[in-house]
Amino acid sequence: MTRGPVGGEFTGKHVTVAGLGVSGIPAARMLRSLGAEVTVVNDGDDERARQQAAELEELGAAVRLGDGATLPEGTELIVTTPGWRPDKPLFAAAAAAGVPVWGDVELAWRLRGPDAAPWLAVTGTNGKTTTVRMLASILEAAGLRTAAVGNIGVSLLDAVLGGTPYDVLAVELSSYQLHWSPSVRPHSAAVLNLAPDHLDWHGSMEAYAADKGRIYQGNEVACVYNAADPLTEELVRRADVVEGCRAIGFTLGAPAPSQLGVVDGILVDRAFVEDRRRQAQELAEAADVNPPAPHNIANALAAAALARAFGVEPGAVRDGLRAFRPDPHRIEHVADVAGVRYVDDSKATNTHAAEASLGAYEPVVWIAGGLAKGATFDELVAGAAKRLRAAVLIGADRALIREALARHAPDVPVVDLDRTDTGAMAAAVGEAARLARPGDTVLMAPACASMDMFTNYHARGEAFAAAVRGLASGRSAARER
Repeated sequence: MTRGPVGGEFTGKHVTVAGLGVSGIPAARMLRSLGAEVTVVNDGDDERARQQAAELEELGAAVRLGDGATLPEGTELIVTTPGWRPDKPLFAAAAAAGVPVWGDVELAWRLRGPDAAPWLAVTGTNGKTTTVRMLASILEAAGLRTAAVGNIGVSLLDAVLGGTPYDVLAVELSSYQLHWSPSVRPHSAAVLNLAPDHLDWHGSMEAYAADKGRIYQGNEVACVYNAADPLTEELVRRADVVEGCRAIGFTLGAPAPSQLGVVDGILVDRAFVEDRRRQAQELAEAADVNPPAPHNIANALAAAALARAFGVEPGAVRDGLRAFRPDPHRIEHVADVAGVRYVDDSKATNTHAAEASLGAYEPVVWIAGGLAKGATFDELVAGAAKRLRAAVLIGADRALIREALARHAPDVPVVDLDRTDTGAMAAAVGEAARLARPGDTVLMAPACASMDMFTNYHARGEAFAAAVRGLASGRSAARER
């Protein structure tokens, strides 16, 4: 595999960093430590940006606030934060001047040393973080020095240059990061699924899929795809990989040769066995996956496929999955109250994620709504209609979901809470409790972003959990009386 330039080649190089924030600031610091002449440009000019600028100026970087459109004179390279859209005027000016544009992931890749840890990379519309963390848990169970990095956990720049001797890295990559990473070549990679998302940034579904597909370029051992999602397999077919690299599918059904799948509640491997036409290797039980919802089992299979591609033994797959604990607000069981299960999936911020969440439970009292981000809900509601006991709607774009329910689930009772204050969540939980019956699941899977009512999906999930705990304590107090 080819290696990029070593850090010394940045000495005296004029580099423009596009954007402050969680990736721009570390990139600027790293480049200054390598001797680059750094100019940081940023669209915003608020108090926080000024504080960040002052810190970077102390390191010798120049910072231009409120002017992210003009290419600084003498720029030889742009390193951009992932959120900057490709149609920004800065990038048009760079193209006209012949100046290359890298993301922070590309920078990290090119700064790797000759003995750098291989990357096992994951992308997809949903499930990336969970799968990468599962993968890291499996790799740790195998006794390997690893970290979950990229769009999660440890910064890739810190992982590459921080001095820790990793054996392998579990790397989460977003479509934004992949767009700005032309030369990244993972050992093996997975695309979990593809559904319309971030189309305002990419411009079209075709462009979004093409950026996701970059993760397969140059793979050495395995391109892991979702057998239930033909788009992911098509990306494998288009990829230019190292000779001998294999296409490895994962499925919730019985696996064909060169696939991982599920047989009688057992996760099995028919890809990395001596005779994949006649043999299957047991890896774990479905009950070892936490939680064992179908889409989470799919995540586990993808993680297992990448680990097996790296030579991890079956026992470590089982032990790693057993040790894994999901992040908060991802199909998280909050409590059982009066025979009703309450589940927080605030991370389900789009229809694809909500579809997977709704598919894991039956019957469901569904709490949904927020900022739709241009999404439509007919397909989601039509697919889930038979599972719904009732729906409670909150948020700015709840009318879109209400109208879809009227078209595709007219018999499902709907409570439309005409409020967007944060207290609406407690009211929603109260309404859901009123509608639910013992054995039901009250599922908060909003299918929308949270920023109309909350700071982020974490805050929304915390509000739901607090309301459920309040409901539980109220029931306990009533019993005591």
